[in-house]
Amino acid sequence: MADPVEPRKSQGLKAKRLLAIDAWIDSSLYDAGFKARELWETLTIFFRRFRVTGWRRAAVELASEAATLGTAGSVVLLALAMPAFEETSKDWRSQGDFAVTFLDRYGNEIGQRGIIQRDSVPVDEFPDHVVKAVLATEDRRFFTHFGIDFLGLTRAMQENVRANSVVQGGSTITQQLAKNLFLSNERTVERKIKEAFLSLWLEMNLTKKEILQLYLDRAYMGGGTFGIAAAADFYFGKKIKDLTLAEAAMLAGLFKAPAKYAPHVNLPAARARANEVLTNLVQGGFMTEGQVLSARLHPANVIDRGNSKSPDYFLDWAFEEAKRVAEKSGMHSMVARTTIDMNIQSAAEESLEYHLRQFGKDYGVTEGAIVVIETNGAVRAIVGGRDYGTSQFNRATKALRQAGSSFKPYVYAAAMESGLTPDYVISDGPISWGGWSPKNYSRGYSGRTTLAMALIKSINTVPVRLAKDHLTTKPIKELAKAMGVESEISSHKTMVLGTSGMTVMDQATGYSVFADNGYAGLRHGITQLVTHSGEVIYDFERDAAKPRRVLSEKALAEMNSILVQIPEIGTARRAALPGIRSAGKTGTTQAYRDAWYVGFTGNYTAAVWMGNDDFTSTKEMTGGSLPAMTWQRLMAYAHQNIDIKPIPGIENPFVSPEVAAKAAEKNKKTAEGEAAPDAGRPPVLSANTTRVLRSMTDLFRTAPMLNIPEKPEKLSAL
Repeated sequence: MADPVEPRKSQGLKAKRLLAIDAWIDSSLYDAGFKARELWETLTIFFRRFRVTGWRRAAVELASEAATLGTAGSVVLLALAMPAFEETSKDWRSQGDFAVTFLDRYGNEIGQRGIIQRDSVPVDEFPDHVVKAVLATEDRRFFTHFGIDFLGLTRAMQENVRANSVVQGGSTITQQLAKNLFLSNERTVERKIKEAFLSLWLEMNLTKKEILQLYLDRAYMGGGTFGIAAAADFYFGKKIKDLTLAEAAMLAGLFKAPAKYAPHVNLPAARARANEVLTNLVQGGFMTEGQVLSARLHPANVIDRGNSKSPDYFLDWAFEEAKRVAEKSGMHSMVARTTIDMNIQSAAEESLEYHLRQFGKDYGVTEGAIVVIETNGAVRAIVGGRDYGTSQFNRATKALRQAGSSFKPYVYAAAMESGLTPDYVISDGPISWGGWSPKNYSRGYSGRTTLAMALIKSINTVPVRLAKDHLTTKPIKELAKAMGVESEISSHKTMVLGTSGMTVMDQATGYSVFADNGYAGLRHGITQLVTHSGEVIYDFERDAAKPRRVLSEKALAEMNSILVQIPEIGTARRAALPGIRSAGKTGTTQAYRDAWYVGFTGNYTAAVWMGNDDFTSTKEMTGGSLPAMTWQRLMAYAHQNIDIKPIPGIENPFVSPEVAAKAAEKNKKTAEGEAAPDAGRPPVLSANTTRVLRSMTDLFRTAPMLNIPEKPEKLSAL
């Protein structure tokens, strides 16, 4: 029998051990706390020796707060600086070793790009007055500041306030170089922050002489020239070493606005600007009035180059195309025959500038971009902005802007490819897709409607319903890519309403498929690359990939039957051409940030975008307003004196009486005073008629003069 006392002894031993452990923990904590209090007391007594009172205490408190804020600020600055310093990882010193001379479609030279511009001249070999003219105008304290001139910035702000306008800039030469090397001209806070950090980086990694050398070699100087040495040759036919003070002042004045002050375009403005540079030389203490007097009295003359204007945005894009095409050939110096039509290019520039000048302030819009592509895929014009001298950022090929409703044709084209037809009836009613409930522009609904009328009226719910119930977003994205859209298209459900960023070139390329019988892959800007000895190293007809069909004949005809109605009775009535049937689609993005019109005929496709570089909203500008009007003015010119081709699937290229009557009735009901398109043949001449009239003109010019007496009897009798 077990002893009942043993378990009680065992339990008692365990209780003692637990009590001992508890006592040890309590005593240890007490000892630790006591020692901590002793240590704290010792430290307190020690630091009392450093206690300050009165004004000294206030100074210490301020220093403490400054250290705290400085640490936090350093962390924030580091976070902001990281994206800027990533730009320096590229090979920013190299300009590449390609040298290309460009010709237009008719063989006329239009510009150059690459090292052919001119070899760099060391700053040490520049005439003293050339360097002084640049520094006096652009950055008087260049050799004393560290990249950002706060004194110069303050002075510029004071002058601007005094003049109540922007008359002086506060950017240093280092800041301008940072922008030219690493950044675009977009006016955003992010860009200015990057510019500041990159300026400091340049100052720490380059000498002042190297910074000045890069600035003078890389700056755009108007007339398609980059670098002051190339500008000296272009404008004066001289080497940089041979420039006079008057000529140096004229070149120094170009850095601010090369397109505005280019002497071969506006000599009086260039001379007035040069006179300001001479004044800057005197005010900055670089020269005396007596030294600049002769230059004032005898301003510079330039080489007569006519009123030629370089298509710089097109040349920048074509240069990249030429390098891409010629890379495998191993040739780096060549002549490129391009597709640009300088008449259409000028018309595109004029139309954009005209409408922005006339209506830009009313609509709160400052920028725009245009791309024109002929039906054979040849890019005939690129307008990347209003002024290349002010901003070399190509908004036509690089700016990603939401497409809005101008993306809808890709959705409907995918629907037609899936077997649906324009007459398919679908609901225009409230719809929700994963918590997303898009609304129509009018905030109302029209109930049951056809696909054709839904696209003509630009209804939002219908393409969403097509993607949700019939297609999904995958085939829409695949079709857009197949049609030539190079920008990344999102697969998110909102993509059907054009939330993805696209370039103007993307839009013109994609819509050109509708104009070119459903084929893609024809877009090109280079027709031939030829060496200076005449060897053809690339020929588009011979070497380019063959076009591929991406839209079936059925889908193409159905889409074009809808799109031609949009300028006639839809949202793009302001884009209607006089007497010629055109097709297209408007687009307006959220908060009116972007407005589009992309349209085509049987001859040309053109895409027009308008908005602001800083992404601010316009004053309720829609694609059916300024973009459509700009497109109409441009395309009306482009279709003069050519054979009008029909849109694929549309038999008659001209507006028939029936179509005109339908449009007039629609305009009468819905538009406010907009005129309907004229019926019948357009008021333009065919190519054959033009040739006949020109031959008649030549006959009249070469015909002998009639021998009429000075005072005929019959006339004198009268």
